[in-house]
Amino acid sequence: MSSDETTRCTWIVLGGIHLLNGTAPRRADEPIVLVRVAAQEVCVPSTTVVIRWDTLGECDVIGLTAEGGRLGADRIEGSGLFPDAIAGPALRALVGPSAAPGLVPLCYLAEHPGGYHVYAQIRFYPQDACFVRTTPEPVGEGPVQALRWLTPALAAHTASSMQLNNHLRYFRTHFAGTELEYKYNLDPAPDVWAVSLELLKALRTGELDGCRPEYREEFQIHFTENYLFDVTGPESERGYASFIPTVTAGHVLKRKWFEQDAFARREQLYSGIELSPDGFEAYLCSELGLQVTAMPPFRRVRYDVQCESMRSGHVYGIFFDHCSLLAAPEVVLSQCELEYRRSRSLLNHDENEVLWEMERIDHWLLSYLSARGLTKQRTFYSKRSFLRDAVAARPELASDR
Repeated sequence: MSSDETTRCTWIVLGGIHLLNGTAPRRADEPIVLVRVAAQEVCVPSTTVVIRWDTLGECDVIGLTAEGGRLGADRIEGSGLFPDAIAGPALRALVGPSAAPGLVPLCYLAEHPGGYHVYAQIRFYPQDACFVRTTPEPVGEGPVQALRWLTPALAAHTASSMQLNNHLRYFRTHFAGTELEYKYNLDPAPDVWAVSLELLKALRTGELDGCRPEYREEFQIHFTENYLFDVTGPESERGYASFIPTVTAGHVLKRKWFEQDAFARREQLYSGIELSPDGFEAYLCSELGLQVTAMPPFRRVRYDVQCESMRSGHVYGIFFDHCSLLAAPEVVLSQCELEYRRSRSLLNHDENEVLWEMERIDHWLLSYLSARGLTKQRTFYSKRSFLRDAVAARPELASDR
């Protein structure tokens, strides 16, 4: 950030949880607490702000009533604000015993010309909290203690309460029914566990400008078997169909179509498929009317690093795959994939921004992988192509389908 940006006034605003969830009306005498902090945005403008309490240091804290009366002031260590996600002793003394139990972070305020941008709190834990911007333009111009921003801040939260108070906090998915993906072959096949953790570390330390690991969802592990069928006809249906066992029971069927550009492929998921592998081919032919060829089953070990653009709120998955045939574990495909996942933003509706950001992350990721000798270029080599090539090189594998 520039020197002008780092000297802006920025605040964490505390108040009763009922101001977010609507379980009680706002009262004129209830406490509103202003905690002054250093600017917390990774980039400006920003959609997402993540705050760790133990990095704030000693903060100036001002207690007011919702109508502007002064309750008092103090200096409180950030780590002492919300131990166990409950107001700590200093906050309790400031707001009083009746208000303290319901005290939570309401929002993050960032001063800009014309007032303050408001970031609503959507996740709150003893260690940290996550906020997303709800104001397209700054609101409440004037001294922060005048509280002119409070009514528009709460109104913006109320207008989007179904999204902001939802347990998922993913506000939209662009390009529904289409997978946007870049692939990179990794050769020789690395230890994908070690590679994924190193990349996660790089995101944590800010090596990809404007991006960080997705808040509280930064890493996922997948270990699955796949029963893939090459869909050879009709022509409009060409692609593949893959049955993936679920942890509980049954299978998920993933369909991908290859009549479109290799970067953007149409896909569809069918859940609750209660079949044994012996019935997969008949299901595809009789129920979906497809012409298919069975491919050798394979095991997929995949580690997902979830990357969030703090500027736009779009989330991208960076996956590291190790795929090996069940009947021939030495036959391996190792890849990295970059894929758009979802968007955590109330304000941004521009799908083209997803494409621009994916291209930017692609350039960084390709450079990152190349510098470590893992790959030299992007590829459109699919798992279907890998299985086809494996059978062509070793025809005996066809009998294991």
